[in-house]
Amino acid sequence: MKPSAILRVAAVAAPVVAGALFLGAPAQPRAAMTAQSSADTVLPGYWEYTTSAVGVRDTETKCVRPSEINRFFGGLSTRRWQCTYPVRQVGNGNARFEGSCEDRKGRRVNVRLNGTYQQESFTFRGGAQLARGTPYLPASITARRISAQCPANAEYF
Repeated sequence: MKPSAILRVAAVAAPVVAGALFLGAPAQPRAAMTAQSSADTVLPGYWEYTTSAVGVRDTETKCVRPSEINRFFGGLSTRRWQCTYPVRQVGNGNARFEGSCEDRKGRRVNVRLNGTYQQESFTFRGGAQLARGTPYLPASITARRISAQCPANAEYF
């Protein structure tokens, strides 16, 4: 694939890649979740998160219920992308994810993310590989808990 074609694909796919990065990780298994202390997980509430890939940024806010916090922190589910992370290491304020996301048309994106988290924020940096053998494109996810209570008109996760 020519470099100019790769850049065109990257520019068109950037929003999709950013969404796949944040919106695709599966929830952590229940056994692993119970091994973590409550101080080692993020809290439910009203969250703002920003995804960025190839210079395209998108910010959203969602209300996350206690029953949804594991799915939210591990990665949001999406109708467009089905993601699996065979490498998922979370603990002591650090997280690392490696895997792939596939859309309904069979397009696949390899994903690598790592970073830090606290109860009320997390930041993951890494990249997404749009085509086999091409370099990973920079991507990031930054999230912060705005409040413990959600506004009446909040969109729920």
